[in-house]
Amino acid sequence: MAEAAPTASPGPAPYAGPAPVHRLTVLYDAQCPLCVPLRGWLQRQRQLVPLDLVPAGSAEARRRFPELDHTATLQEITVVGDLGQVYRETAAWIVCLWALAKYRSRAHWLTTPAGRPFARGTVLAAARYRSMAVPPCAPGARECAAPPGGPWGPR
Repeated sequence: MAEAAPTASPGPAPYAGPAPVHRLTVLYDAQCPLCVPLRGWLQRQRQLVPLDLVPAGSAEARRRFPELDHTATLQEITVVGDLGQVYRETAAWIVCLWALAKYRSRAHWLTTPAGRPFARGTVLAAARYRSMAVPPCAPGARECAAPPGGPWGPR
């Protein structure tokens, strides 16, 4: 009796998870003295996933993402994926690093139990710096609550 010829293996099953991200839009505060240099830094990095950097609250941001709360995007970095994924705060910073060739492995580490506190601490430090560097009222506001002790008092 002849042996049956080995059959070809069907190979791995096709990937059935969410589609990969092909492009990210970073909504940043164009009036922020921390955000603007970070925007430039992101632009200079080699990107594995293209980053579109758009001022938060701008006409372009509102046109692209009418469903977002654009006031909230001015308070904290927001990143939107090409399939509508929305990343805010720590997750937004991590996905920005993930998009960069030099920092992708660091981004993966930042999502681990060991790295997550570091990522969160970095975001909190940036938010603290930003709160001290950005005026406490929005441009064009009629009234602005002064911090206790006047402009030189603690915020």
